[in-house]
Amino acid sequence: MPQTLPFTKGHGTGNDFVIVADPEGTLELSDDQIAAMCDRRFGIGADGILRVVRSAALPDVPRAAEAVAAGAEWFMDYRNADGSIAEMCGNGIRVFLRYLLEARLATLGEGERILIGTRNGPLSMTRHELGFEVDLGAFRIEDDGVLVRAKGLGVARPGLGVDVGNPHVVVALADDDELDGLDLTVQPILSPLPADGANVEFVVPSDPLVRDGVGTIRMRVFERGVGETLSCGTGVAASALAVRDWAGRAAPDRWTVHVPGGTLGVRVVDGHVLLSGPATLVFSGEVALA
Repeated sequence: MPQTLPFTKGHGTGNDFVIVADPEGTLELSDDQIAAMCDRRFGIGADGILRVVRSAALPDVPRAAEAVAAGAEWFMDYRNADGSIAEMCGNGIRVFLRYLLEARLATLGEGERILIGTRNGPLSMTRHELGFEVDLGAFRIEDDGVLVRAKGLGVARPGLGVDVGNPHVVVALADDDELDGLDLTVQPILSPLPADGANVEFVVPSDPLVRDGVGTIRMRVFERGVGETLSCGTGVAASALAVRDWAGRAAPDRWTVHVPGGTLGVRVVDGHVLLSGPATLVFSGEVALA
């Protein structure tokens, strides 16, 4: 008999995940098993896997010991749809917290904070009018220029590297027609290719860019190890930071970002970038492991 695994399906603005509870860290999933579960035709279908595990049960995982020392009981072990490890997932961590609360593995009152362990270190989260807000920490704008070629764009475009705990390259487009005309079933080509690869975001600023002190942009994304997704939380943060950098000193610190799956918020506070948005649990079941 094949092993069966309980799971919950959740999403954050259409960026969807299979959530598996493994509190004591005894579950070992292969890349092929993860890919099978994430397959949209023959599996559950998802952009990645969120393993819910206690930080103390992961002595060999980078930064898990830091999470334990900081008091983060739970660690988000995130894997892309192809099984590859990702440093961070901005939509995934909100769905992860929603699961913890619904499963009564954690509590979070109004005005309270909770720490969640990740491969980008322990991250602080709070409730927010959009759902939850996560402090993604310090960010870095890269100096090295990257040229990006994508199907649907006539010529290569310059991209700006932004690191928010995982790597991104953000490309500015002229208008909505260019954004809508992209074919992201084909992976964009980066030159030079960053050592660890990168998520690639294509953005269009609104007109006007800023209204009532809040900047607004549209974005589409091609994620490493996944392909185009309806949303990417860290990509949303990176896109807002890139446009803020291009806009110069007068740029605001609050941003609204529209993605195909919905709307998210970004704030820049004391050198940190914070991401806010909804998180939804859809259904639960059991799956036979390949």
